Amino acid sequence: MDKKLVFHKPVFEEAAELSRIYALRDNKTCDSTVLDTYIWKDLYDTKVYLEEEAALILMKDEKGYFAAMPYCSAEDLPKYFKLLRSYFNEELKAPLRIDLADEDALNALGLMDNPDFVIEEETDYKDYLYDAQELRTLAGKKFQKKRNLVNKFMKEYEGRWEYKTLCCMDEYFLEKFMEKWVEIRLSEGVDSKDTLIIEKDGVIDILRNCDKVTFRVGGLFIDEMLEAFTIGSYNSREQMAVISIEKANSEIPGIYQMINQQFLLNSYEDAKIVNREDDMGLEGLRHAKESYNPIGYARKYRILEQMAT
Repeated sequence: MDKKLVFHKPVFEEAAELSRIYALRDNKTCDSTVLDTYIWKDLYDTKVYLEEEAALILMKDEKGYFAAMPYCSAEDLPKYFKLLRSYFNEELKAPLRIDLADEDALNALGLMDNPDFVIEEETDYKDYLYDAQELRTLAGKKFQKKRNLVNKFMKEYEGRWEYKTLCCMDEYFLEKFMEKWVEIRLSEGVDSKDTLIIEKDGVIDILRNCDKVTFRVGGLFIDEMLEAFTIGSYNSREQMAVISIEKANSEIPGIYQMINQQFLLNSYEDAKIVNREDDMGLEGLRHAKESYNPIGYARKYRILEQMAT
């Protein structure tokens, strides 16, 4: 390997530079913005290698090390893909593994026809894409049920609900909401404690560094109590809003539909596309995302290098 790669933990002071690099090529996946990189950095022990025109992301799970597709221009993809492959082979003594690779990058690299690699679509992790204007208006017969839930909510809580664009100063409300959310999810036995705690800490961490990471937060209050909030970021190259976090009191009918619509109306009025991320293979979540009538999917793939025996 000609160049020695030295990886380090992502720091918030680099977020603006990473955002610029992430946008150097076409990419409609949720990984085209930096928000998830910071929220989940502790879950995957994320490390970053950064150059002026490229970034490499190294992660680890129970199976070992894996990487994201290199972030750089489409023209530089072959160069940094080769560099990443050499790092895995020579430094980690392992075959290259990339998870959640976007389709545009696969095609640019010609990997679908490369016998050195096995390419597998990660069907549970495809991102759902929506027409932003449809989600703002909920117009037409296909959104009638959503529209009815919004109207019912507005009627039932008339004069009692308020949507607010939140900021760092509202960290207290969001932290208390996340603590309550973790308690509820643990009592339901839906998620692992470690994952819930990491998500909570990741959200609080970005809130405390909102002067360094670009994102927007919307909250829905009833009787001055925060009952739902959402966090998103914007991919200007794709004119795409990426919704990374959406939490709500599920005992309140229509509240998810309300926070979804209000966030786009108030924070992303110029977005053409909305990426609401994947369903993680969960049937209930899949049904919820399909019910919003996606216009397409950002499909993702695992790349596994075939090492010579």
